[in-house]
Amino acid sequence: MSRYWSKVVDGLTPYVPGEQPKLPKLVKLNTNENPYGPSPRALAALRAEGGVTLRLYPDPNCDSLKESIAALHKLKPAQVFVSNGSDEVLAHTFLALLKHEQPVLFPDITYSFYPVYCGLYGIEYKQVPLTESFEIRVDDYLTPNGGIIFPNPNAPTGRPLALAEIERLLRANAGSVVVVDEAYVDFGAESAVGLVERYPQLLVVHSLSKSRSLAGLRVGYALGHAELIEALLRVKDSFNSYPLDRFAVAGAAAAMADRAYFEETCAKVVATRTRLVADLESLGFDVLPSAANFVFARHGALGGAELAAKLRQRSIIVRHFKNPPRIAPFLRITVGTDAQCEALIGVLRAILT
Repeated sequence: MSRYWSKVVDGLTPYVPGEQPKLPKLVKLNTNENPYGPSPRALAALRAEGGVTLRLYPDPNCDSLKESIAALHKLKPAQVFVSNGSDEVLAHTFLALLKHEQPVLFPDITYSFYPVYCGLYGIEYKQVPLTESFEIRVDDYLTPNGGIIFPNPNAPTGRPLALAEIERLLRANAGSVVVVDEAYVDFGAESAVGLVERYPQLLVVHSLSKSRSLAGLRVGYALGHAELIEALLRVKDSFNSYPLDRFAVAGAAAAMADRAYFEETCAKVVATRTRLVADLESLGFDVLPSAANFVFARHGALGGAELAAKLRQRSIIVRHFKNPPRIAPFLRITVGTDAQCEALIGVLRAILT
């Protein structure tokens, strides 16, 4: 501990993001980036934004982007919150809506940023074990709590929770906020956005990093009743009144409007995922059912760490989690292009035979 650190900093265990290696001829399948570029309309909007207006601050309310998002989801702009990536949306959510006397609940195998936020803000939490088949079981969350948060589909497992089960949870949990983190929902899960009007305790979080290929632009948003959005705005405006720059607002709004491109690229990812799963299973992998742009797979003959190391030696990067030990045998593999996935399968075949 540095003598200049606060006690909060000394006690933090920061989130470790996926590696961004700078190696030549790399097949990068470790951070769930979309293998296809952003919408051409988004790129055109970014080019058009560069000009003399950059001397001015951006709109702190991001009205044009909120209107685009609200129109897409058939909600009102007052039901939309936008910020610098969904991670920042989640950070504000933990402080604004999940810090209460009772512990917040989330799965024991899930997005590893959740316990980091709890440590940062001094929030008590309880990790709820997934089932033996790595599924979220709603009955396990029907206990007193200060809030509930989970990704749908879950990460890193990729398994989705049915919309009917989410609604059952909402009906049984009216006293605290339920946050559904839908970073990967566009690749095959059912979105809970349609439940927002009926359940005032529901907050749904989305990202433009995955299905809209804008990981480098850093835009995320939340949808919920105006009362929840107001809480997020109070935190945001006490932290940074201008979280999104002019480029981010313009590019994101254009990407949201280009529905055809969005649907085309999502369909490509889903089709490649289907082929990748079949190929992995043919090599003896056990692959969990995935509704995301990644798969979670383990092999009976080689452990996850050993496989990841052997792939790296051949310039293929995937994600391995050594903790918790229950998922150490698994690899999380991003669905890349057909060519990238074929390269992965070819190398795995050489390793395993």
